[in-house]
Amino acid sequence: MTLLSTFTSYQLITKDIAKSIDRIEQQPTVDRDTQYYLANITKVKSIDDFVNNDRLFKYAMKAYGLEDMDYAKAFMVKALKEGVSDSNSFANKLTDKRYAAFVSAFNFAANGADATIYNKAQQLVTKNYATQAQIAGLDPNSDYVKGETTYYLANITKVKSVDDLMSNSRLYTYALAAYGLDSATEDKDLIKQVLQSKVSDPDSVANKQTNPAYAGLAVAFNFEANGENATTINPAQQPTVDKYLRQTLEEDAGQTNEGVRLALYFQRKAPDITSWYDVLADTALASVVRTALGLPDSFATADIDKQAQLFEQKLDLTDFTDPAKLTKFLTRFTSMYEINNPTSTAVTSVSVLFAQPVTVGISTDLMMAMQKLKF
Repeated sequence: MTLLSTFTSYQLITKDIAKSIDRIEQQPTVDRDTQYYLANITKVKSIDDFVNNDRLFKYAMKAYGLEDMDYAKAFMVKALKEGVSDSNSFANKLTDKRYAAFVSAFNFAANGADATIYNKAQQLVTKNYATQAQIAGLDPNSDYVKGETTYYLANITKVKSVDDLMSNSRLYTYALAAYGLDSATEDKDLIKQVLQSKVSDPDSVANKQTNPAYAGLAVAFNFEANGENATTINPAQQPTVDKYLRQTLEEDAGQTNEGVRLALYFQRKAPDITSWYDVLADTALASVVRTALGLPDSFATADIDKQAQLFEQKLDLTDFTDPAKLTKFLTRFTSMYEINNPTSTAVTSVSVLFAQPVTVGISTDLMMAMQKLKF
Protein backbone atom coordinates (compact mmCIF):
# COMPACT_ATOMS: atom_id res chain seq x y z
CA MET A 1 0.00 0.00 0.00
CA THR A 2 1.35 3.43 -0.95
CA LEU A 3 1.27 5.86 1.94
CA LEU A 4 0.15 9.43 1.25
CA SER A 5 2.62 12.20 1.98
CA THR A 6 2.24 14.31 5.12
CA PHE A 7 1.10 17.29 3.06
CA THR A 8 -1.47 15.28 1.06
CA SER A 9 -2.89 13.52 4.12
CA TYR A 10 -3.26 16.82 5.97
CA GLN A 11 -4.93 18.45 2.96
CA LEU A 12 -7.42 15.60 2.56
CA ILE A 13 -8.49 15.85 6.21
CA THR A 14 -8.75 19.64 6.34
CA LYS A 15 -10.38 20.07 2.93
CA ASP A 16 -13.69 19.28 4.64
CA ILE A 17 -12.98 19.08 8.37
CA ALA A 18 -16.68 18.57 9.18
CA LYS A 19 -16.82 15.43 7.01
CA SER A 20 -13.58 14.14 8.53
CA ILE A 21 -15.06 14.55 12.02
CA ASP A 22 -18.32 12.92 10.91
CA ARG A 23 -16.34 9.84 9.85
CA ILE A 24 -14.76 9.71 13.32
CA GLU A 25 -18.17 10.12 14.98
CA GLN A 26 -19.53 7.16 13.01
CA GLN A 27 -16.89 4.76 14.32
CA PRO A 28 -18.87 2.26 16.46
CA THR A 29 -16.79 2.69 19.63
CA VAL A 30 -16.77 6.49 19.37
CA ASP A 31 -20.51 6.55 18.67
CA ARG A 32 -21.30 4.31 21.68
CA ASP A 33 -19.11 6.33 24.04
CA THR A 34 -20.52 9.63 22.80
CA GLN A 35 -24.14 8.48 23.13
CA TYR A 36 -23.44 7.27 26.66
CA TYR A 37 -21.73 10.51 27.57
CA LEU A 38 -24.55 12.76 26.33
CA ALA A 39 -27.20 10.56 27.95
CA ASN A 40 -25.52 10.60 31.36
CA ILE A 41 -23.44 13.75 31.86
CA THR A 42 -26.51 15.85 32.78
CA LYS A 43 -27.26 13.41 35.64
CA VAL A 44 -23.92 14.27 37.28
CA LYS A 45 -24.56 16.54 40.28
CA SER A 46 -21.22 16.54 42.11
CA ILE A 47 -17.47 16.10 41.70
CA ASP A 48 -17.78 12.65 43.30
CA ASP A 49 -20.48 11.63 40.81
CA PHE A 50 -18.18 12.76 38.02
CA VAL A 51 -14.89 11.11 38.93
CA ASN A 52 -16.57 7.91 40.15
CA ASN A 53 -18.14 7.31 36.75
CA ASP A 54 -15.03 6.09 34.98
CA ARG A 55 -16.60 6.10 31.53
CA LEU A 56 -17.80 9.71 31.75
CA PHE A 57 -14.65 10.97 33.43
CA LYS A 58 -12.27 9.35 30.92
CA TYR A 59 -14.32 10.67 28.01
CA ALA A 60 -14.16 14.20 29.43
CA MET A 61 -10.44 13.98 30.19
CA LYS A 62 -9.68 12.81 26.65
CA ALA A 63 -11.77 15.68 25.24
CA TYR A 64 -9.37 18.13 26.87
CA GLY A 65 -6.26 16.18 25.89
CA LEU A 66 -5.73 14.98 29.46
CA GLU A 67 -6.29 11.24 29.03
CA ASP A 68 -2.77 10.50 30.27
CA MET A 69 -3.84 11.93 33.65
CA ASP A 70 -7.23 10.22 33.99
CA TYR A 71 -5.78 7.90 36.65
CA ALA A 72 -4.83 10.86 38.91
CA LYS A 73 -8.28 11.38 40.34
CA ALA A 74 -7.22 13.03 43.61
CA PHE A 75 -5.18 15.52 41.59
CA MET A 76 -8.21 16.36 39.45
CA VAL A 77 -10.58 16.49 42.43
CA LYS A 78 -8.37 19.15 43.99
CA ALA A 79 -8.44 21.17 40.76
CA LEU A 80 -12.23 20.83 40.45
CA LYS A 81 -12.88 21.74 44.09
CA GLU A 82 -10.82 24.94 43.91
CA GLY A 83 -12.38 26.05 40.62
CA VAL A 84 -11.04 28.86 38.45
CA SER A 85 -12.56 32.00 39.98
CA ASP A 86 -9.46 32.61 42.10
CA SER A 87 -6.27 33.30 40.11
CA ASN A 88 -4.38 31.39 42.81
CA SER A 89 -6.51 28.27 42.55
CA PHE A 90 -4.74 24.98 41.83
CA ALA A 91 -5.85 24.74 38.18
CA ASN A 92 -4.90 28.36 37.47
CA LYS A 93 -1.41 27.84 38.89
CA LEU A 94 -0.65 24.94 36.55
CA THR A 95 1.44 25.85 33.51
CA ASP A 96 -0.64 23.58 31.32
CA LYS A 97 -3.80 25.61 30.65
CA ARG A 98 -5.74 22.50 29.65
CA TYR A 99 -6.47 21.93 33.35
CA ALA A 100 -8.04 25.36 33.79
CA ALA A 101 -10.08 24.82 30.61
CA PHE A 102 -11.30 21.47 31.96
CA VAL A 103 -12.27 22.97 35.33
CA SER A 104 -14.04 25.86 33.57
CA ALA A 105 -16.14 23.39 31.57
CA PHE A 106 -17.00 21.32 34.66
CA ASN A 107 -17.34 24.23 37.04
CA PHE A 108 -18.72 22.53 40.15
CA ALA A 109 -16.97 25.12 42.35
CA ALA A 110 -19.09 27.94 40.89
CA ASN A 111 -22.27 26.17 39.77
CA GLY A 112 -22.61 23.26 42.18
CA ALA A 113 -25.19 20.63 41.26
CA ASP A 114 -26.07 22.58 38.10
CA ALA A 115 -22.52 22.39 36.70
CA THR A 116 -23.34 20.04 33.82
CA ILE A 117 -26.59 21.81 32.83
CA TYR A 118 -25.68 25.43 33.65
CA ASN A 119 -26.43 27.92 30.90
CA LYS A 120 -26.00 31.65 31.45
CA ALA A 121 -29.12 32.58 29.49
CA GLN A 122 -31.08 30.31 31.83
CA GLN A 123 -29.60 30.06 35.35
CA LEU A 124 -27.63 33.31 35.42
CA VAL A 125 -30.43 35.47 33.98
CA THR A 126 -33.08 34.05 36.34
CA LYS A 127 -30.77 34.51 39.33
CA ASN A 128 -30.15 38.13 38.33
CA TYR A 129 -33.89 38.69 37.77
CA ALA A 130 -34.64 37.58 41.35
CA THR A 131 -31.94 39.95 42.63
CA GLN A 132 -33.28 42.86 40.59
CA ALA A 133 -36.83 42.13 41.79
CA GLN A 134 -35.62 42.37 45.38
CA ILE A 135 -33.84 45.67 44.64
CA ALA A 136 -37.11 46.98 43.18
CA GLY A 137 -38.92 46.03 46.39
CA LEU A 138 -40.64 42.91 45.05
CA ASP A 139 -40.68 39.58 46.86
CA PRO A 140 -38.60 37.12 44.75
CA ASN A 141 -41.03 34.40 45.89
CA SER A 142 -44.13 36.31 44.85
CA ASP A 143 -46.55 34.77 42.36
CA TYR A 144 -45.66 37.46 39.80
CA VAL A 145 -41.89 36.87 39.90
CA LYS A 146 -42.32 33.09 39.94
CA GLY A 147 -44.78 33.27 37.04
CA GLU A 148 -42.47 35.38 34.89
CA THR A 149 -39.52 33.09 35.66
CA THR A 150 -41.54 29.96 34.85
CA TYR A 151 -42.58 31.45 31.51
CA TYR A 152 -39.02 32.57 30.78
CA LEU A 153 -37.47 29.16 31.46
CA ALA A 154 -40.19 27.37 29.47
CA ASN A 155 -39.57 29.51 26.40
CA ILE A 156 -36.01 30.85 26.39
CA THR A 157 -34.58 27.57 25.04
CA LYS A 158 -36.70 28.05 21.90
CA VAL A 159 -34.88 31.31 21.17
CA LYS A 160 -32.33 30.79 18.40
CA SER A 161 -31.34 34.35 17.51
CA VAL A 162 -31.27 37.97 18.65
CA ASP A 163 -34.43 38.60 16.60
CA ASP A 164 -36.22 35.69 18.31
CA LEU A 165 -35.47 37.21 21.71
CA MET A 166 -36.44 40.73 20.76
CA SER A 167 -39.67 39.69 19.04
CA ASN A 168 -41.02 38.04 22.21
CA SER A 169 -41.80 41.07 24.36
CA ARG A 170 -42.24 39.04 27.55
CA LEU A 171 -38.86 37.29 27.23
CA TYR A 172 -37.21 40.52 26.09
CA THR A 173 -38.59 42.47 29.07
CA TYR A 174 -37.48 39.72 31.48
CA ALA A 175 -33.96 39.53 30.03
CA LEU A 176 -33.42 43.29 30.23
CA ALA A 177 -34.95 43.53 33.71
CA ALA A 178 -32.43 40.91 34.90
CA TYR A 179 -29.74 43.50 34.18
CA GLY A 180 -31.62 46.48 35.57
CA LEU A 181 -32.63 47.72 32.13
CA ASP A 182 -36.16 48.90 31.25
CA SER A 183 -37.42 47.51 27.94
CA ALA A 184 -39.93 50.39 27.67
CA THR A 185 -37.23 53.07 27.59
CA GLU A 186 -34.19 51.33 26.12
CA ASP A 187 -33.27 52.05 22.49
CA LYS A 188 -34.02 48.80 20.64
CA ASP A 189 -31.37 49.47 18.02
CA LEU A 190 -28.75 49.81 20.74
CA ILE A 191 -29.92 46.63 22.50
CA LYS A 192 -29.75 44.74 19.21
CA GLN A 193 -26.16 45.89 18.65
CA VAL A 194 -25.32 44.93 22.25
CA LEU A 195 -26.77 41.44 21.78
CA GLN A 196 -24.86 41.04 18.51
CA SER A 197 -21.59 42.16 20.12
CA LYS A 198 -18.43 40.10 20.25
CA VAL A 199 -17.99 39.61 23.98
CA SER A 200 -14.21 39.11 23.73
CA ASP A 201 -13.70 42.39 21.82
CA PRO A 202 -13.06 45.33 24.20
CA ASP A 203 -14.13 47.69 21.41
CA SER A 204 -17.51 46.03 20.82
CA VAL A 205 -20.69 48.06 21.32
CA ALA A 206 -21.52 46.18 24.54
CA ASN A 207 -18.10 46.70 26.08
CA LYS A 208 -17.88 50.38 25.15
CA GLN A 209 -21.03 51.36 27.08
CA THR A 210 -20.51 53.20 30.35
CA ASN A 211 -23.15 51.07 32.08
CA PRO A 212 -21.68 47.54 32.62
CA ALA A 213 -25.20 46.08 32.47
CA TYR A 214 -25.00 46.06 28.66
CA ALA A 215 -21.84 43.96 28.67
CA GLY A 216 -23.48 41.64 31.23
CA LEU A 217 -26.46 41.17 28.92
CA ALA A 218 -24.19 40.39 25.97
CA VAL A 219 -22.20 37.84 28.01
CA ALA A 220 -25.36 36.08 29.23
CA PHE A 221 -26.64 35.45 25.71
CA ASN A 222 -23.49 35.59 23.57
CA PHE A 223 -25.25 34.94 20.25
CA GLU A 224 -22.10 36.05 18.38
CA ALA A 225 -20.06 33.13 19.74
CA ASN A 226 -22.72 30.46 20.18
CA GLY A 227 -25.27 31.22 17.47
CA GLU A 228 -28.56 29.35 17.72
CA ASN A 229 -27.25 27.33 20.69
CA ALA A 230 -26.75 30.44 22.85
CA THR A 231 -29.69 29.73 25.16
CA THR A 232 -28.99 26.02 25.59
CA ILE A 233 -25.23 25.57 25.35
CA ASN A 234 -23.30 24.10 28.27
CA PRO A 235 -19.56 23.42 27.98
CA ALA A 236 -19.91 20.04 29.70
CA GLN A 237 -22.28 18.78 27.01
CA GLN A 238 -21.93 19.16 23.19
CA PRO A 239 -18.78 21.37 23.33
CA THR A 240 -16.99 18.57 25.23
CA VAL A 241 -18.19 16.04 22.64
CA ASP A 242 -16.89 18.29 19.85
CA LYS A 243 -13.50 18.45 21.57
CA TYR A 244 -13.47 14.66 22.04
CA LEU A 245 -14.17 14.07 18.34
CA ARG A 246 -11.44 16.50 17.31
CA GLN A 247 -8.94 14.86 19.69
CA THR A 248 -9.86 11.44 18.27
CA LEU A 249 -9.46 12.71 14.71
CA GLU A 250 -5.96 13.95 15.53
CA GLU A 251 -4.99 10.72 17.30
CA ASP A 252 -6.27 8.60 14.41
CA ALA A 253 -4.24 10.68 11.96
CA GLY A 254 -1.19 10.24 14.18
CA GLN A 255 -1.40 6.46 13.98
CA THR A 256 -0.44 6.73 10.31
CA ASN A 257 1.57 9.94 10.32
CA GLU A 258 2.55 11.97 13.38
CA GLY A 259 3.27 14.96 11.16
CA VAL A 260 -0.42 15.16 10.24
CA ARG A 261 -1.37 14.99 13.92
CA LEU A 262 1.04 17.81 14.71
CA ALA A 263 -0.35 19.94 11.87
CA LEU A 264 -3.96 19.36 12.98
CA TYR A 265 -3.03 20.13 16.57
CA PHE A 266 -1.31 23.36 15.58
CA GLN A 267 -4.28 24.37 13.43
CA ARG A 268 -6.61 23.90 16.43
CA LYS A 269 -4.42 25.74 18.92
CA ALA A 270 -3.27 28.58 16.63
CA PRO A 271 -6.12 31.06 17.31
CA ASP A 272 -5.32 31.02 21.05
CA ILE A 273 -1.58 31.71 20.70
CA THR A 274 -0.86 35.17 22.10
CA SER A 275 2.94 35.05 22.47
CA TRP A 276 5.93 32.96 21.45
CA TYR A 277 6.17 31.84 25.06
CA ASP A 278 2.77 30.12 24.58
CA VAL A 279 4.41 28.16 21.75
CA LEU A 280 7.54 27.35 23.74
CA ALA A 281 5.48 26.17 26.72
CA ASP A 282 3.86 23.54 24.47
CA THR A 283 6.36 21.00 23.16
CA ALA A 284 4.15 20.00 20.22
CA LEU A 285 3.61 23.59 19.04
CA ALA A 286 7.30 24.38 19.43
CA SER A 287 8.21 21.28 17.42
CA VAL A 288 5.99 22.44 14.53
CA VAL A 289 7.61 25.90 14.46
CA ARG A 290 11.15 24.46 14.62
CA THR A 291 10.38 22.04 11.79
CA ALA A 292 8.82 24.77 9.63
CA LEU A 293 11.90 26.94 10.16
CA GLY A 294 14.29 24.06 9.47
CA LEU A 295 15.77 24.22 12.98
CA PRO A 296 17.25 21.10 14.61
CA ASP A 297 15.59 19.54 17.66
CA SER A 298 18.68 20.52 19.67
CA PHE A 299 17.53 24.16 19.33
CA ALA A 300 14.94 23.34 22.02
CA THR A 301 17.76 23.28 24.59
CA ALA A 302 18.78 26.89 23.84
CA ASP A 303 17.91 29.75 26.19
CA ILE A 304 14.13 30.21 26.05
CA ASP A 305 14.35 33.97 25.49
CA LYS A 306 16.70 33.41 22.55
CA GLN A 307 14.31 30.84 21.08
CA ALA A 308 11.43 33.33 21.36
CA GLN A 309 13.58 36.06 19.83
CA LEU A 310 14.48 33.92 16.81
CA PHE A 311 10.86 32.85 16.25
CA GLU A 312 9.82 36.50 16.36
CA GLN A 313 12.45 37.45 13.79
CA LYS A 314 11.40 34.69 11.40
CA LEU A 315 7.60 34.68 11.74
CA ASP A 316 4.73 37.06 12.41
CA LEU A 317 2.60 35.74 15.29
CA THR A 318 -0.54 37.45 13.94
CA ASP A 319 -0.35 35.21 10.84
CA PHE A 320 -1.69 32.35 12.98
CA THR A 321 -5.06 34.12 13.33
CA ASP A 322 -5.36 34.56 9.55
CA PRO A 323 -6.73 31.30 8.02
CA ALA A 324 -4.96 31.82 4.66
CA LYS A 325 -1.59 32.59 6.26
CA LEU A 326 -1.99 29.74 8.75
CA THR A 327 -2.66 27.35 5.85
CA LYS A 328 0.48 28.60 4.11
CA PHE A 329 2.52 28.07 7.29
CA LEU A 330 1.19 24.53 7.78
CA THR A 331 1.87 23.73 4.12
CA ARG A 332 5.45 24.70 4.83
CA PHE A 333 5.52 22.57 7.99
CA THR A 334 4.03 19.44 6.36
CA SER A 335 6.46 19.75 3.45
CA MET A 336 9.46 20.10 5.79
CA TYR A 337 8.19 17.26 7.98
CA GLU A 338 7.92 15.02 4.91
CA ILE A 339 11.54 15.77 3.95
CA ASN A 340 12.70 14.83 7.47
CA ASN A 341 10.34 11.85 7.85
CA PRO A 342 9.59 10.29 4.43
CA THR A 343 6.30 8.37 4.53
CA SER A 344 7.88 5.47 2.68
CA THR A 345 9.62 4.59 5.94
CA ALA A 346 8.18 4.02 9.39
CA VAL A 347 7.31 7.27 11.15
CA THR A 348 8.72 7.55 14.64
CA SER A 349 6.04 8.35 17.20
CA VAL A 350 6.29 11.80 18.75
CA SER A 351 3.32 11.36 21.08
CA VAL A 352 5.57 12.49 23.93
CA LEU A 353 5.24 15.99 22.50
CA PHE A 354 1.62 16.05 23.59
CA ALA A 355 2.45 15.41 27.25
CA GLN A 356 2.54 18.97 28.52
CA PRO A 357 4.38 20.36 31.55
CA VAL A 358 2.01 20.15 34.49
CA THR A 359 2.90 22.83 37.00
CA VAL A 360 4.33 26.26 37.61
CA GLY A 361 5.35 27.38 41.06
CA ILE A 362 4.69 23.81 42.26
CA SER A 363 7.53 21.34 42.55
CA THR A 364 7.59 18.05 40.67
CA ASP A 365 7.76 16.25 44.03
CA LEU A 366 4.56 17.94 45.17
CA MET A 367 2.89 17.11 41.88
CA MET A 368 3.81 13.45 42.22
CA ALA A 369 2.58 13.45 45.83
CA MET A 370 -0.71 14.93 44.63
CA GLN A 371 -1.09 12.21 42.03
CA LYS A 372 -0.53 9.49 44.64
CA LEU A 373 -3.19 10.82 47.01
CA LYS A 374 -5.80 8.22 47.85
CA PHE A 375 -9.23 9.06 46.55
